[in-house]
Amino acid sequence: MRRGVYAGSFDPVTNGHLWMLEHGVRMFDEMIVAIGENPDKKYTFSVEERVAMLRETTAHLRNLRVETFQNRFLVDYAREQNADFILRGIREAADYEFERKMRYVNADLAPHVDTVFLMPPREIAEISSTMVKGLVGPDGWEMVVGKYVPEPVFRRLLAWRASGTEI
Repeated sequence: MRRGVYAGSFDPVTNGHLWMLEHGVRMFDEMIVAIGENPDKKYTFSVEERVAMLRETTAHLRNLRVETFQNRFLVDYAREQNADFILRGIREAADYEFERKMRYVNADLAPHVDTVFLMPPREIAEISSTMVKGLVGPDGWEMVVGKYVPEPVFRRLLAWRASGTEI
């Protein structure tokens, strides 16, 4: 069985993440979305909210499961899950340089776990969770942000904004 792991904070899930997952489930028999939890990082959405958004967004992907992991190397988590592949996205040159270095470190730690890189199409390549959160607020933000996130995430962003909570 070919099992892949795609990890991130997913705070929030974007259409770029969804594109990666839709391609990942075609490449692997089982795709694990691993939400990393860093206790030193401040998140907009709780881990429970991020799990819920991912599960709702990916309900149509039958060979995908959503998990969390904390305070460990991704390659160790992949090995624990009996995954032979780590899926990573490359949006720009800086991503490539970082991911290339991590691929070699991961190979030192677990030589049998391969890293697979995908490049999203141009129209979503610049989308990041940070960018999306930065767009929320000004007049007309809904028209812009709605293009960059799946519907379940957009509904949550609308609710957050309506509650007066800053993102």
